[in-house]
Amino acid sequence: MINNSFHRTQSPQNRSNFTSKNLFYLEDVTVTFGTTVGLRHVQFSVEKGEVVFITGASGAGKTTLLKVLAGDIEPDSGRVKRPDSSVFISQVFQDLRVFGNLSCRENLNFSYDPKFYNSRKEFDKDVMELSRIVGITDRLDIKMKNANGGLKQKIAIIRALLSRPDIIVCDEPTSSLDAESARKIFDILNLYNVKRKLTVIWASHNKELVKQFSGRIVHLDGGRLVYSGHACFI
Repeated sequence: MINNSFHRTQSPQNRSNFTSKNLFYLEDVTVTFGTTVGLRHVQFSVEKGEVVFITGASGAGKTTLLKVLAGDIEPDSGRVKRPDSSVFISQVFQDLRVFGNLSCRENLNFSYDPKFYNSRKEFDKDVMELSRIVGITDRLDIKMKNANGGLKQKIAIIRALLSRPDIIVCDEPTSSLDAESARKIFDILNLYNVKRKLTVIWASHNKELVKQFSGRIVHLDGGRLVYSGHACFI
């Protein structure tokens, strides 16, 4: 299941070393789980409107870094700046939180909020546009309990975007998708980045795929941030 939650995070106070242009700023952050180190002295920042791909092998620290950014994990040492409560963050994690007894369409409907849409018609238009792009318009009435992993991932990603977030944080959300479907998801995120200034933070083990898109790659190895820059140098 995917954890597709929408929450607001509070900004730390009195941290003069953090600059206002950064939505997120991690300073010398270390996270441990017993004797296992998840992150080692990580220095990392994300600016508004950036597309950041976090890469690394399984166990490199990608999920831990995302959970620190989202406020689900606090570091053992170091400092973290997160956006204030006016910034809306949507998460798509590997724990797919979908409602099995409801249809795909009914799962998407949970994203409707009149604060973000002028009308229900406008929301339904977005539902159909996103469903068309990823090729699932003919599967919206399937019960989620009968859907395969790829369809569940598509629904989770669309649902996150329908909430019209300022930031989307994703953890390997295309792992069950074929290359073409994964590309379509990346295309949608790029579109929303340009169209709505959506800040995208996306963890993926597939470096070859993310190299095909504009954005910054942050590479982790053994919990350490070993590279941050353009994909062509990875």
